[in-house]
Amino acid sequence: MPEVREYLAEADDAGERLDIFLTRQMPDWSRSQVLRLIRSGLVSVGARLARKGGEEVQAGDIISVRAEREELTATPEALPLCIVYEDEDLVVVNKPAGMAVHVGAGVKSGTLVNALLHHVKTLSAAGGAGRPGIVHRLDKMTSGLVVVAKNDAAHRQLAEQFKSRAVRKTYALLVHGQVSSAQGKICKPVGRDPFRRTRMRVGGLRAREAVTRYEVIRRFRGFTLLEAHPETGRTHQIRVHFAALGHPIVGDTTYGAPGKLHLGGGEVATLSRTFLHAGFLEFQHPRMRRAVSFSAPLPPELEEFLASLSERARP
Repeated sequence: MPEVREYLAEADDAGERLDIFLTRQMPDWSRSQVLRLIRSGLVSVGARLARKGGEEVQAGDIISVRAEREELTATPEALPLCIVYEDEDLVVVNKPAGMAVHVGAGVKSGTLVNALLHHVKTLSAAGGAGRPGIVHRLDKMTSGLVVVAKNDAAHRQLAEQFKSRAVRKTYALLVHGQVSSAQGKICKPVGRDPFRRTRMRVGGLRAREAVTRYEVIRRFRGFTLLEAHPETGRTHQIRVHFAALGHPIVGDTTYGAPGKLHLGGGEVATLSRTFLHAGFLEFQHPRMRRAVSFSAPLPPELEEFLASLSERARP
């Protein structure tokens, strides 16, 4: 028997394409797979069958999906894991670049969740079988701090803090070019790229408010080192915002960074990862009811890259 899944469209989802809405809700399915479900008559909106992926969902819609395969389930793997803090309610991890946070379409192993299930054993069930404990995410090629819930009560409280923007986050990033202002705020809505589903863009499909504050930390010839403080949590927000300013993040070829760098008169390959690191995280502990904060230094590969920007590369 097919598994029946139901999803409620909330006010923020109103006007979004049905196929995109379902792809967000079902990360283990690609958009093309979701479209096949819709065209096969396996998706209902309320009492009627949906036939087109492009129809818009409305607030209050109950979307039912008769899935023909089981949801991906994460299994424990003995992978290296840098645990910064752990107690009975949560664990804070310093995730390396190159590790996806959870299983999904095309990703069945090697994720942070796989490692957590081996090291931590018990995680909250609120995220589903493929994403146990996961309250928020970092991109695969972004390193830094992630908080994970070990029980459902902690999960709900942490998720509410992220939703209400009560969590403080600071990222270190190196961008191409000279950012003119010593500090500033980027207020540009971010939505799905209509032509490349894995990308986001300023504007785009179902664009939502996105706000990033920043300050310059150090300048090099051709580069600027900054700290960014996202006030919202849109997918790829920092990457999209700085690319839109004409300052893509070093190593982020998805959003316009060059594949080759010019340093000291020579051309070298760019970083094999994005120069983006979540180095500070502060939230209210769900049991202690007080603010707790954590920090993680730049990983060695990013420190080494900064060191490679020689005196000749400085302004």
